[in-house]
Amino acid sequence: MHKELTAKGKATRNRIIEGAAAVLREKDVSVATLDDVMARTRTSKSQLFHYFPEGKDELLLAVAHHEADQVLEDQQPYLGCLGSWEAWQRWRDQVVKRYAEQGEECPLGSLVLHLGRSTPGARDVVVTLMRQWQESLATGIRALQTAGQLPAELDVEHRAAALLAGIQGGVLILQSTGRADHLRAALDQGIGDLRRAAAV
Repeated sequence: MHKELTAKGKATRNRIIEGAAAVLREKDVSVATLDDVMARTRTSKSQLFHYFPEGKDELLLAVAHHEADQVLEDQQPYLGCLGSWEAWQRWRDQVVKRYAEQGEECPLGSLVLHLGRSTPGARDVVVTLMRQWQESLATGIRALQTAGQLPAELDVEHRAAALLAGIQGGVLILQSTGRADHLRAALDQGIGDLRRAAAV
């Protein structure tokens, strides 16, 4: 556990994490070095090890947390206010745009793959991201129920899980092919199924 940092210390640590994330968007995680991060962030070796005493893997895990947070942040403000069909459409467009721009490389996926099972906490980064993402989708579906747009008996968790699975499948195909067609189709099908449930 890190000791409590001052505001300046937190800012420095965040600057190192963001700089490392930028480096890893340019270089493969297997070849990127701490020297690359120090050069990008203009920090000394002693400074870097002050914030990440366990070295590269500790820094990479912090970057993985940062990238996971960014996945959800990039969907805002839409993911946080899915209370209307218009909002769902705006969120859908934002997700497609985000992953189409990201392209075939997934910074978070590369990091987690590199850290693997040997680094404590690596798997938890993805587990936590997926849980938070599904909870946000479930909250949006419940908002539609509250607004009378969906039947109260609809299985919210099931629908949210299916939507998330569709997104992940679409993203995986995009990373393999460079095409966002399957991601669009998964989102359109998932949202379309919700709208059809409203009409029943």
